[in-house]
Amino acid sequence: MTLAAEGLFWSAGGAAILTDVSLDVRPGEFLGIIGPNGSGKTSLMALLSGIRRPLAGTVRLDGQPLSAHGRQAVARRIAFVEQQAETTERITARQAVELGRTPHLGALTPWSRADDAIVERALEAVDMAHFSGRLWHTLSGGERQRLHIARALAQQAPILLLDEPTNHLDIGHQIGLLQLVREQELTVVAALHDLNHAAMFCDRIAVMQGGRIVALGTPARVLEPERLHDVFGVTVEVERDSAGGCFIRYRRPDPRPAKLKLVAEAR
Repeated sequence: MTLAAEGLFWSAGGAAILTDVSLDVRPGEFLGIIGPNGSGKTSLMALLSGIRRPLAGTVRLDGQPLSAHGRQAVARRIAFVEQQAETTERITARQAVELGRTPHLGALTPWSRADDAIVERALEAVDMAHFSGRLWHTLSGGERQRLHIARALAQQAPILLLDEPTNHLDIGHQIGLLQLVREQELTVVAALHDLNHAAMFCDRIAVMQGGRIVALGTPARVLEPERLHDVFGVTVEVERDSAGGCFIRYRRPDPRPAKLKLVAEAR
């Protein structure tokens, strides 16, 4: 199962959000998308998922334009966890995960015991089985986020798109969730804020800046101090290990003289 973007353009309110974005996602890889706020990560994920259609360019699924596939067919192949996915319905945690089975149901394929088993495994995978009877509106942000992941796993699509999947999660669940996703036999594209998470879990990383992809490659090649300073405005040291991995150590910014002067005057 392949997913590719060719020359994508997207704008909103008269401002260009994405410009000439092209990207090939390799089957079975974990591809990270990083970049500062406003760089176009969320818009790119929406176009790759088919939620939005590009104003120019094409998204291809198995070589065919995404628009040529029916919505149900796309949902069987691509699961998307949005950054701000919510519901106002009074549903339980289990019912929220059951929605992931919708693309596989129809007049000739009603709900079955197999669907029950898939939902139960998805709940257990994200450590939410004990919350299955809780109403959605009573759950914390982190609990809801884990259920969104469970719903995507229950969808059993070979391609998983995640937009900031670790939002609202504590550090233990952040790493555990990314490890869980990494262990699945899936093609994964994830927009990530934490650069060390990208370094730990991604096979390749695409760096976005100003609505364009400015770098694409392995974490060790992409996460360079000069590039991170240019894109994010931070000073870092990148530690590399013998296995080819890397870890980013942030340096505290130098004090600003003007700010120090204001503090002194306030005293």
